[in-house]
Amino acid sequence: MANVSTTICGIPFSNPIMPAAGPTSKDGAMCQAAAAGGAGAIVTKTISVEPAAVPRPCMAEVKGGFLNTELWSELSKEQWLETEYKLAKDTGLPLIIGLGYTAEQIAELAPLVKPYADALELSTHYIGKDLSPIINALTAAKKAVDVPVFMKMSPHPNIQEIALAMEAAGADGLVMINSFGPCMSIDLDSGLPLMGSKSGYGWLSGAAIKPLAIRCIYDAASVVKIPILGVGGVTNGRDAAEMLMAGASAVQVCTEGILRGPNVYGKIVSELNQFLDSQGYASIEDIKGLTIRKMKEWEANFTPAVPEVEQKKCKMCGACEASCVYGAISRSGQLQIDGDKCFGCSLCVSRCRFNALRMPALSQSQEGYHG
Repeated sequence: MANVSTTICGIPFSNPIMPAAGPTSKDGAMCQAAAAGGAGAIVTKTISVEPAAVPRPCMAEVKGGFLNTELWSELSKEQWLETEYKLAKDTGLPLIIGLGYTAEQIAELAPLVKPYADALELSTHYIGKDLSPIINALTAAKKAVDVPVFMKMSPHPNIQEIALAMEAAGADGLVMINSFGPCMSIDLDSGLPLMGSKSGYGWLSGAAIKPLAIRCIYDAASVVKIPILGVGGVTNGRDAAEMLMAGASAVQVCTEGILRGPNVYGKIVSELNQFLDSQGYASIEDIKGLTIRKMKEWEANFTPAVPEVEQKKCKMCGACEASCVYGAISRSGQLQIDGDKCFGCSLCVSRCRFNALRMPALSQSQEGYHG
């Protein structure tokens, strides 16, 4: 079996999969359930000075993803300090405590949670161009504790600029990304939004945002030296491997834990291990940042290519032929690709559910997920 253990900022993790700050770690009992389900660390739901008044309905599964109007913890800081953190600490796993939001609030909270925290995760919901609010929040935390402080970041086009600023300001690591939004979905029976917020808006998470999360991780990991904890859209072990290849050091899971329960963490670890073994990797360190390294070589040597067909795997289902807008694919006895017509767009490779197609310019570890 491949080695899935890792060490981040001096903290040893038996595996890199953990719940993200949210409903799946909303109290001590849920933290213990995550540990029993195979998580390698615990990230507690973000607390603030006052408990949150969460608008309801606050969660809904939508096609391809998940909407929520979740805020920070609806439990008081006193309850967390008296009961919930003790239960979370009893798991014996590294405990990353989520705090928000302003510098003043974090300056009040950080000393209180210090006895329990192996690290802090600061959620700031940063939106805008002025970086001073999140820098000030980070500074307040660093003054109060001597454990690593990770900054959770929202998705932005200028993610590299923000990541570099956080590194320069003293962040020990980054967590990316927060859910994306605002977004909206409507119940067709009532005509009302699915979310109970005053605006009807919610925030998108789940599988739909994984490509956005991968882009942000890849961009940030390309320019910073501090570790990144990836989060956003992970549903299985191959998704986790993708985040690691993009440059993450560990992976957080939220929506899938809500939908499938706390045993999902161990399942993802097992699937990650299976992937590593199947590809001949000895540890997660072998794939961390692999895509950053591969892209440098690929950009220097790229030439358009025609997909290769592994006829034994092809089920002749016709999905690739139906979606080939260039008319390059036909089924005459076996699957055939006309090299003169093929544009090399690779859509057929990503659509094949039987791994019968691959692009020769890409290594097996870079192929799209077909499962």
